[in-house]
Amino acid sequence: METALYLPVKRFLEKLGFTVKGEVGGCDLVGLSGDDPPVVVIGELKLTFNLELVLQAVDRAGACDEVWLAAKMSARGKGRESDARYRNLCRRLGFGMLGVTGSGQVEVIVRPATTAPRRNPKKRSRLVAEHNKRKGDPTLGGSTRSPIMTAYRQQALACASAMALGPRKLRELRPDIPDAPKILQHNVYGWFDRAERGVYVLTDAGRAALKRWPQQPVEVIDAGELAPV
Repeated sequence: METALYLPVKRFLEKLGFTVKGEVGGCDLVGLSGDDPPVVVIGELKLTFNLELVLQAVDRAGACDEVWLAAKMSARGKGRESDARYRNLCRRLGFGMLGVTGSGQVEVIVRPATTAPRRNPKKRSRLVAEHNKRKGDPTLGGSTRSPIMTAYRQQALACASAMALGPRKLRELRPDIPDAPKILQHNVYGWFDRAERGVYVLTDAGRAALKRWPQQPVEVIDAGELAPV
């Protein structure tokens, strides 16, 4: 599965100085440098180098400074990583290519072009914001069969955890979870129910969510507007 490629590529980019998180804004992985503003790297993962991987990278390129395509190296060395036309296409587009061996080693096949022009600053800023808001790295890049643990979902789970023992007032939740009023009032996931004005309780769906994603003690999560996903 593509998720098997995530950790080797994540480690590779971390050695280059990036903080990497999986499944951010529809990208398999996003890495940020420690600069201000940060250098934004997007990685796309596939089991083989193919045209779809290049097309995904083309779609992402406007939102970042570097794009890396990563795929599993073919066992006999006859995959697209050995095709000079494919490598030259990536060079012309400014994309980097990484090959992941069966033992999890990462080989640089093509290096990306020097920092590219930012053609879609709004999309880029959304990626940076979601990366910074998200606690830890809860989702493996390349995941397709389970809900993505976005920053919004993390805050909603923090609200549910705080309400696990009974009804809570919005003003009690706001100090630790600044977006709690919007999350409870919009109730995107159906986890909350209004008991009375300013007071909310957990629904059966909310209790099921806590069983699926057990929570640690509530921490402050604050980075501006969150988008439900």
